[in-house]
Amino acid sequence: MIDRIYLKDFLSFKEVDLEFQKGLVVFTGPSGAGKSILMDAFLSLFAYKDARALVGEATISSASIENEAYGITKNDDIVIKEIKKEKVRYFVNNQTISKKNLFQFSHTIVKHLHLRDVSDFQSSKLISFLDKLCVLESKRFDKLKKEYESTFTKYNEVQKKLKKIKEDELKIEDLKEYAKYEIEKITLLDPKVDEYEKLNRIKKQLSRKDKIEDAIKKASVIFEASNAVSTALELLETDSGFFDESINELNSIFETFNDSLSELEELDIENVLDRIEKLSSLQKRFGSIEAALEYKMEKQKELDSYLNITFEKSTLEKEELELNSKTKELAEQVTKYRVKATKVLEKKINYYLEFLYLSNASITLENKEPDLSGSDKVLFELNGVNLDTISSGEFNRLRLALLTSMSEFEIVNGGILFLDEIDANLSGKESNAIANVLSTLSKTYQIFAISHQPQLTASASQHFLVDKKDGVSSVKVLNKDEKIEEISRMISGEDITKEAREFAINLLQ
Repeated sequence: MIDRIYLKDFLSFKEVDLEFQKGLVVFTGPSGAGKSILMDAFLSLFAYKDARALVGEATISSASIENEAYGITKNDDIVIKEIKKEKVRYFVNNQTISKKNLFQFSHTIVKHLHLRDVSDFQSSKLISFLDKLCVLESKRFDKLKKEYESTFTKYNEVQKKLKKIKEDELKIEDLKEYAKYEIEKITLLDPKVDEYEKLNRIKKQLSRKDKIEDAIKKASVIFEASNAVSTALELLETDSGFFDESINELNSIFETFNDSLSELEELDIENVLDRIEKLSSLQKRFGSIEAALEYKMEKQKELDSYLNITFEKSTLEKEELELNSKTKELAEQVTKYRVKATKVLEKKINYYLEFLYLSNASITLENKEPDLSGSDKVLFELNGVNLDTISSGEFNRLRLALLTSMSEFEIVNGGILFLDEIDANLSGKESNAIANVLSTLSKTYQIFAISHQPQLTASASQHFLVDKKDGVSSVKVLNKDEKIEEISRMISGEDITKEAREFAINLLQ
């Protein structure tokens, strides 16, 4: 629920700081006082409307939502802020959020009912409601629905695979030839991991061969003087071991190079350079020799699959038939449960419609192409006509009956409702009916409404008066006596009669 809303500098309001209770919260006041402006300002905090206030803040408690991105755990308080300077910035618990993301976040806890919003009657949403009702009626349904979803998902996957195979069949020969060509190119070259680096080292050695030979030849004179050095060290009574070891190690290095040189001389330098060029081209295309070899393996698997495509197609076609049959069977079972649920929901809606001076709401299921939700489409009618053709007043009352029914079944989690002109242009008995139904609905939802009728106003658990003086609007919560005065004004106008006051007292009682 919304505990508090603070607004500063928006249109005719200078500053508003209001605290709210649970239940039905009603705003009344003379025409032009700013009731709709105030409601729009509230809605702007949840990104339903454009922000006009310089500063806005809403504190929400008991939202029962979790959101890791904003560090919100279940039952945490939530603070939403909007600040308008050059542009509007929004915050959730002091973390910035875009208007689009704020709307998605708010949508889980705040609902704005207006005439353009037909979402509650969308087939997908009604199916979701019916399924929750089915679970309440039978624990078996939840297991059945999950089994259907799992089977349909498998069926869908098999269909996709089969479709690809049939598409591949049309171009199978081209695909086979291409796969063979790609495999053969790499197979003929037969590249080895690290071969490119080794060949480059050989190339480098060959390019320096003459220089190294010349340097070794010049340096080899040291061996002719090695005996003289050893003799001199002995005469100096110095151990010549270190020198002998160095001479032997140097000799070994030179001999190793000479051995490798003889191996290099046996190589065909043209072949080495040609292979380096081919390996370089392969590396440029694939990034590395390892990647090229992996690509060859993938192409080999593709080729194998093309060769086995007839067998695979036959297997998938058989699996598709089995899954199709099972999907239809499970969908029919799901439909049976839903048909029973529609009767229960329809009965409950019509129960509330009686209070609202309407009747004959009907919910029927039509067959559709199966999807993850099943093979049912919901058709909702009032007195045998589509909801597109009913009046706005009928639509409002029908939606209230639906929401109240859902709340009674505890199918919805509750939250916060903002109502647009819910009792405008209604008769006294219709307004009284709306008030009774909203009182029931307010046990599940915190409801914010602008009221034009005394009946709904008298039902409010909290009553605010919006007034305007010298061009400045204000809003305040009313006590019991002030409530009587305001309801009396709504009945008889500015000149309050004794009868109007008595009627107001009776309504409140």
